[in-house]
Amino acid sequence: MPAKFLIVAAKFNDLITKALLAGAQEAFAEANAAKDVELLWVPGAFELPVVAQKAAKSGRYAAIVTLGAVIRGDTPHFDYVAGECARGLMDASRETGVPIVFGVLTTDTVEQALSRCGIKSGNKGADAAKAALAMAKTMAQLAELGK
Repeated sequence: MPAKFLIVAAKFNDLITKALLAGAQEAFAEANAAKDVELLWVPGAFELPVVAQKAAKSGRYAAIVTLGAVIRGDTPHFDYVAGECARGLMDASRETGVPIVFGVLTTDTVEQALSRCGIKSGNKGADAAKAALAMAKTMAQLAELGK
């Protein structure tokens, strides 16, 4: 299994996404894996699944972290984007066998998103990076058991 990681980050709501990214990068650095992390940007959360799936199929990555923020508004747009993003990422992970970590905030308000991206308290981007590191280790252990 490769020891590389990919972060795919959505540009939409970038104040929040950049804070998530900083948290993820810090977590990878703390694990001495910063040199093993690549970064790709996509327009928004809806585009995360196709890029994560293509990257997973490349065989280059032990795990992929997806970062974004979908904030509820006055229209049903939130429901379509958040749900399809989550489902698409899970489908891609199942199909490829590569862990694709869901670091996409789905909140009712900007205030809630700010609370989850390190601006007010904990950083879900850091949590996603830690999950990717743990899943890469678990998948490598499973591969060894299969030998």
